[in-house]
Amino acid sequence: MTHNSSFELIGIGNPIMDLLAHVPESFLTAHVAGDKGGMVLVDDTDIESLVAQLGTGYAMTPGGSAANAVLGATRLGLRTTFLGKIGGDVTARDYRANFTAAGGDGSRFKHTAMPNGRCLSMVTPDGQRTMRTHLGAAMTLSPDEVTVADFAGARHAHIEGYLMFNPALAEKVAATARAAGCTISLELSSFEVVNIARDWILAQLQQGVQVVFANEDEARALFQKDASYDAYARKLAGYGGIACVKIGKDGAWVAKGSELHRIAPVKVDRVVDTTGAGDAWAGGFLYGYLRGMSLAGAGTLGSALGAECVQHLGPAIPDVLWPRLRALAQSLK
Repeated sequence: MTHNSSFELIGIGNPIMDLLAHVPESFLTAHVAGDKGGMVLVDDTDIESLVAQLGTGYAMTPGGSAANAVLGATRLGLRTTFLGKIGGDVTARDYRANFTAAGGDGSRFKHTAMPNGRCLSMVTPDGQRTMRTHLGAAMTLSPDEVTVADFAGARHAHIEGYLMFNPALAEKVAATARAAGCTISLELSSFEVVNIARDWILAQLQQGVQVVFANEDEARALFQKDASYDAYARKLAGYGGIACVKIGKDGAWVAKGSELHRIAPVKVDRVVDTTGAGDAWAGGFLYGYLRGMSLAGAGTLGSALGAECVQHLGPAIPDVLWPRLRALAQSLK
């Protein structure tokens, strides 16, 4: 399937550097307020103080929900670019260099002098991650800076839910992507996001979203009732697009119209860290979707990337594993 667009996929979101640390449960109890497993916005000094408590026991890797997904799709072979704001520090330079080294186009990043966004992801022995994020430069992307030119030549726009912490920006991004002729996917990102942006999300689904990604918690928050995962998928698909309801180690449900697919999980021996696994799943699915695969094929590819991701600390899948994943992508229909 060939398209004359310069870019098959543009991601829009917060380009954030992830700091990843394995911590005992006691670290969360002693140093972290709020619920385990959630994501809370903090300021840079809060992150500095947590990092000081950790000492040198952390790893650094480029992250951000949409960026993780787009990076996965890029490494599978999609032509991609990214819209988001990076800072003026070494963290920002490393971030952009990583994206372009993977094969992405770095020309649509916006720049500011302030520090790049960072997210500290604290991983407990059960593989669960608790995140504290300072959006930094990412947060200063203003609706006025987003223009149709940013989406020129792009076929599909993947929007992360974390943009919804800035409702005017989320609205401008979605409206501008549509004005530029892009199809759209929406990643709901976290139940906290859905709780604050529920009305906006439902309005977007009514306007037309080609693919929506949610996990079980996000779907429950959106519909405000308990249902089976396949029921959530059908309900989301009822808006007219493709619905992907990801259920972690139990796989996923993918629905479109009257089609409903149970996507089997890929079994892994040991879960090291779930950070970025849902994004990796979305990256695999978007590759399949944009290259004309069946829903089951695209879901299978998403499942493979998600399973690979949880076996390593952080959202990045090691270089050595990509040839096998690319071969899998080529083999699926």
